[in-house]
Amino acid sequence: MEGVPGAEPLEAQILRLRRCAAPRRRTKVVEDDADTLHEECGVVAIHGHPDAARQAYLALYALQHRGQESAGIATADYKNLSNIKGMGLVADIFTDDVLAKLPGEMAIGHTRYSTTGDSALLNAQPIRVDSTKGLIAIAHNGNLVNLGNIRTRLERDGAFFQTTSDSEIIVQLIAHSHAGTLVDAIADSLSQVDGAFSIVMMTRDRIFAARDPRGFRPLSMGRIVNPDGPDTIVFASETCAFDLLRAKWERDVKPGELVMVTQDGVTSRQYSTGVPQTSCIFEHVYFARPDSRIFGRWVQESRDQMGRQLARESGVPADLIVPVPDSGVTAALGYSAESGIPFNFGLIRNHYVGRTFIEPEQRVRDFGVKLKLNPVRNLLEGKRIILIDDSIIRGTTSRKIVRMVRQAGAKEVHLRISCPPTISPCFYGVDTPRKKELIAANNSVEEIRRYIEADTLAYLSLDGLEQACHGVENNHYCTACYTGIYPTQWVDVEDILPAAVGAR
Repeated sequence: MEGVPGAEPLEAQILRLRRCAAPRRRTKVVEDDADTLHEECGVVAIHGHPDAARQAYLALYALQHRGQESAGIATADYKNLSNIKGMGLVADIFTDDVLAKLPGEMAIGHTRYSTTGDSALLNAQPIRVDSTKGLIAIAHNGNLVNLGNIRTRLERDGAFFQTTSDSEIIVQLIAHSHAGTLVDAIADSLSQVDGAFSIVMMTRDRIFAARDPRGFRPLSMGRIVNPDGPDTIVFASETCAFDLLRAKWERDVKPGELVMVTQDGVTSRQYSTGVPQTSCIFEHVYFARPDSRIFGRWVQESRDQMGRQLARESGVPADLIVPVPDSGVTAALGYSAESGIPFNFGLIRNHYVGRTFIEPEQRVRDFGVKLKLNPVRNLLEGKRIILIDDSIIRGTTSRKIVRMVRQAGAKEVHLRISCPPTISPCFYGVDTPRKKELIAANNSVEEIRRYIEADTLAYLSLDGLEQACHGVENNHYCTACYTGIYPTQWVDVEDILPAAVGAR
């Protein structure tokens, strides 16, 4: 029976899982980002705008922080479906000449930082497939975790995959669905996949948007009011994109909801119900911009509360609160407000370094943090400093920053982290190192403190983090990276396989 454990030899199952489901590791080395986590993409959709491609471009520009590897825009004019994508930043790819080649009143867009699939133009999105259901373009944020049996079944049924990205699985499921209508085929297909997905899709005449039943990744719907005609409906991974478009946030797409937009208006259906919400809490900790509202809650408010709770849990006498920019700024402001200790920017970030500083020699790679951050000596010298950062992953960057602050003359350096220790990898769309590479998975807090050479080290408690992010919305979050307890069935095969088997 398809999909039933035991239907194939155990070793074959494990090898297939390793090949098809586990996030593939990139071979490139990027020192600037080697010790941080990455969200792999942001998605947008526009319906009912005479210059939909430019609107998608502006929205992607606002979402550039969610992925800097590749970007793409697809448009439709009720007859044709055009698609242009490229490697690099949104502004570099989509010049005026390029946007002019994307006509239509509908558009979807994507900006990517890969976790699953090779880092190549082949896997850049939107992905366009000419199927039995017609032309379909899709852009996807997240990771699917049950690809093995599905892909094998589809290939046996004649599916031909253009990419190694898991996003194409959804399109192929739609193409092979026996449902009578396209919307039924989409609902049927989404009910077969498991994991994290916020997706936007487009045909020649319709826009679709959907979230997975657990609501791992954010996706919001907004509206641009047009006094002289039908309103423009927009979707985006974060509401900060709406501000640039002058769109008004209307609501979040619900977990397990499929929304369809046509010339007749907006319709919705729940393709899945009864699954507990487990939205990614790290969106509030780090990924999302502070000016976005995700999961019904302002990110700025959550991070402020993280800092305040951190001060209550692990206060220490000090002269100055210094954030590690940019991700530690809002939590540091909250910490300062709660503790009464002054806040100032003792580290200045060079925003023009980018992600292209790649150098094979270790002595040059160690220079990366100095390229990115520079201490303000007159603020730090002779002072007891509390550094606020959002997370420690491998610990190497934190150690360099602590050393930098000491070398600038700080008398004491106390590091405070606005989330709990990261002890487990994520399989839902976050580029997380293996467990053996996570410093908190293999060391105590005191051992980490000694390694990074801080006078004291403290993390925000899990209860404190959840309280900071719940607010009046009473959200429920996935905290697997802090607990090792995953909301979906998952086995990290790299942790259980003999090396010889995995090397075949």
